Amino acid sequence: MIELVRELAGTYGPSGREDEIRGVIRKKISGKVDELYTDTLGNLIAVKKGNGKRIMLAAHMDEIGVVATYIEENGFIRFSNIGGVSPVFSLGQRVRFANGVCGCVCYEEKLKEPKDLNFSKMFIDIGTNSRERTMEYVSPGDIAVFEAGTIEQNGRYISKALDDRIGCAVLIELIGQLNEVKNEIAFVFTVQEEVGLRGAGTAAYAIKPDLAVAVDVTNTGDTPGCNPLSIELGKGAAVMIKDGRTISHPLVKNKLIDLAKRFDIQYQLEVIEKGGNDAGSIHTTAGGIPSGGVSIPCRYMHSPCEMVDAGDVNNVVKLLKAFIQSED
Repeated sequence: MIELVRELAGTYGPSGREDEIRGVIRKKISGKVDELYTDTLGNLIAVKKGNGKRIMLAAHMDEIGVVATYIEENGFIRFSNIGGVSPVFSLGQRVRFANGVCGCVCYEEKLKEPKDLNFSKMFIDIGTNSRERTMEYVSPGDIAVFEAGTIEQNGRYISKALDDRIGCAVLIELIGQLNEVKNEIAFVFTVQEEVGLRGAGTAAYAIKPDLAVAVDVTNTGDTPGCNPLSIELGKGAAVMIKDGRTISHPLVKNKLIDLAKRFDIQYQLEVIEKGGNDAGSIHTTAGGIPSGGVSIPCRYMHSPCEMVDAGDVNNVVKLLKAFIQSED
């Protein structure tokens, strides 16, 4: 699994620019599904045919990033965010543009207080000294992603973009494990989740599944001084009860919990106040779709060093496999 996670997490793919990561995923699953196509917005949809319920599993391909907004005369790049980028997590990090050019995120030296840190007082330095020289490599509108390696240590994966390349890895692993299926399964690798859950809604409208599950990461409450949250690394798959966008449909939520108990799959319950995943746009689409979520607990979300537990990932695979193979 680590090699798959490393390849997915290291592939360029910010919101709205998912072509490269979509190509990598397509190669991984080509020949293993009955249908494989890309819709108008860019979602990659892989279908395993069956005669039972139509079930949609969604994991988003896109990652957060930064977009160049202005090139200063001395070559420094002003930028804005693509998705939920934290100025604090960004500071001192490297970013990589689509053409491979890397830069360092820095801040104006006159900044006195960390609380004053915001994108308007920050810039990207790619090592040039003039606007003309920078424009040979980067233009306004070019998007960069954070640059960081992927490692496995103490049973945990540590990397940038685990949100949600780890969810994509789960779906790829599931596809590889399935031969014939009784239900019809649509594995959807969605676009533009980080900027408003945009891809999942359009895919769900076209597919019109009977049930849907978003596969994403979720915050934990197990680090020093963090906000109280009953989710921990190493305690199993997180069955979503609610988040800031969705209250899980009882048909989906209860089925997931029952299956976890029946097959002795370690699980925990996810109740969060803010944020959301692809279920937020799926469940209100096409007249309403019973939707829920199975999440991978993740520390330091939207940082270049997100951390998940390998055992939790395996439990998510097991739970989703039981869910899509269930006849009831």
